Amino acid sequence: MALTRSRKTPRTREQSHRRPDRKAKRVPESVRPPIVQLRDTTVVYPGGHVALERVSLEVERGEFAFVVGPTGCGKSTLIRALIREVEPASGSVMIAGHDINELATSKVPLLRRRIGTVFQDFKLLPNRTVYDNVAYALQVIGASRGDIRRKVPEILRLVGLQAKVHNYPDQLSGGEQQRVSIARAFVNHPPLLLADEPTGNLDPETSIGIMQLLYRINRTGTTVLVVTHDSEMVNKMRRRVIALEDGRLVRDQKIGGYHQDESTTEFAARVRAEMGVEGEPPTGAHDLDVDSDL
Repeated sequence: MALTRSRKTPRTREQSHRRPDRKAKRVPESVRPPIVQLRDTTVVYPGGHVALERVSLEVERGEFAFVVGPTGCGKSTLIRALIREVEPASGSVMIAGHDINELATSKVPLLRRRIGTVFQDFKLLPNRTVYDNVAYALQVIGASRGDIRRKVPEILRLVGLQAKVHNYPDQLSGGEQQRVSIARAFVNHPPLLLADEPTGNLDPETSIGIMQLLYRINRTGTTVLVVTHDSEMVNKMRRRVIALEDGRLVRDQKIGGYHQDESTTEFAARVRAEMGVEGEPPTGAHDLDVDSDL
């Protein structure tokens, strides 16, 4: 039997100009801008105090980094600059490639909703239960009741407070209050979480639990930046360390401790001094500088 060619239906003008739908291509991580980028950022408070001076740094997506330094070195100012509580006198502060100081004032609350923030003093609502404190973070972004009923129990299980949903803040220990604060900061699954001295008011054992929790959050893909004085914790975790002093960036180590690690040369000099051995190593001896070779 002969095959007959089917007659094509004429295309309308609207159909002829319609482009096929194409799925948006995901931008590879390697070409996406850093989640945090400071370029020669200087922050000056009223009265002339320079809190940050020409700080330049980048934090990539998914990193876990500590910000360390003595009191008054600019650590908390760095956090405030990232949520635009303070604006730089010069330089720029970029979040995911966007200069946040060019945002309209009306857009700043939207920025802060995309950044989770944990404070030393918890900042919980005293007249609301654990459940309601966490749910509040979803209510302000217009989440549906269904989303809230689903997400709040999930995040409270993550932080180990599923049995405390009906308790009020004054019925919780300090560590439990900080876990509520972290749950509230993370319930929206923000790409960036900032923690300003999250263990400052806690005992060492509780501090370990809080840092383990922040590490689990980081493992989900959220970038975590922790300001801390807890040298023991920083030394144990061996993560990236960003050190500030007098508002300046003085050290940025991919894997570091609270204090600058000794090079082999410095270590040898200290051991010779402790042993009472004078003089330099014999000519021709080679010192391996660990900091520059790794």
